[in-house]
Amino acid sequence: MDVRLSAEQQQLRDAAAKLADDLGPGTVQDLEDQRRITRLDKQIAMAGWRSLRSDEASGVEVAIVAEEFGRRLIDAPFLGPVLADDLARRVGAEGAAATVAIDDRVIDARGARRALFLSGGSVFEADVQVVPDGADLTRADAKIVGSPVAVGDVSPGAAAQWYALALVATTGDLVGIARGVHAIACDYAKIRAQYGKQIGSYQAVAHMLAESLALIEGSISVSRHAAWAVDELAAPEAIRAAQIAKVYCARTARTVCETAIQVHGGIGNTWDCLAHVYLRRALTSAELWSVDLKEIDLGLS
Repeated sequence: MDVRLSAEQQQLRDAAAKLADDLGPGTVQDLEDQRRITRLDKQIAMAGWRSLRSDEASGVEVAIVAEEFGRRLIDAPFLGPVLADDLARRVGAEGAAATVAIDDRVIDARGARRALFLSGGSVFEADVQVVPDGADLTRADAKIVGSPVAVGDVSPGAAAQWYALALVATTGDLVGIARGVHAIACDYAKIRAQYGKQIGSYQAVAHMLAESLALIEGSISVSRHAAWAVDELAAPEAIRAAQIAKVYCARTARTVCETAIQVHGGIGNTWDCLAHVYLRRALTSAELWSVDLKEIDLGLS
């Protein structure tokens, strides 16, 4: 496999990164800025990123956008709608204003009117009601209301490929989270002075940040392979690659977030520090289609 991004994929990454940098929250207080969120939501809709799979985008391209959105804590729906779009196209259902559900939990549900979910080989649709409070400050959960209705069936292979894509999309989000929180920790280490020196000049801090960077580089490699596998390998192999990536990247994101909080010192434990928002998102993304080490049977600890 060639893990290098094509010219088109690089352009997609740059466009997603620019939008995230321009309209992503820069402070905890920005999470309450409804005008910013409305502009962000409109831009994502205009770009068509929620219907990437209907536009024949690859798993790599979905992961690229998910990563850049995770990097800047994008708080307009993407993950749920893009997975709902892929599920809807497989059964010829309508994917607009839809997100996805896992068991009884509807994810990324801000603005969604309904949820799609896979049960066995059947796709179901249900109305949703947003739950006001959740651990993730950037994405809203919801609950299913009423009785689900079957909208179509998919083959076992298609169901497995969709599951691999779901793992890859959440893994991309985790990689982006690790990159984003590491960036704010490095920025803080450059400006915070202690004993007359920037704290980043001390080996204890520098080594922590260097170890985080090494973990992130490994995450990028394993997640890129899993994203490529969604469309290029048989479904069982794609799932295995995605499961390995999910376990590795979930652990990396949590470790890097905790390191960033430690680098921030006392302020890292306050509400106004963005590090806790990254950690909340990392923990919730890790729980989406969570993978146990026993499932991949690699003898890891």
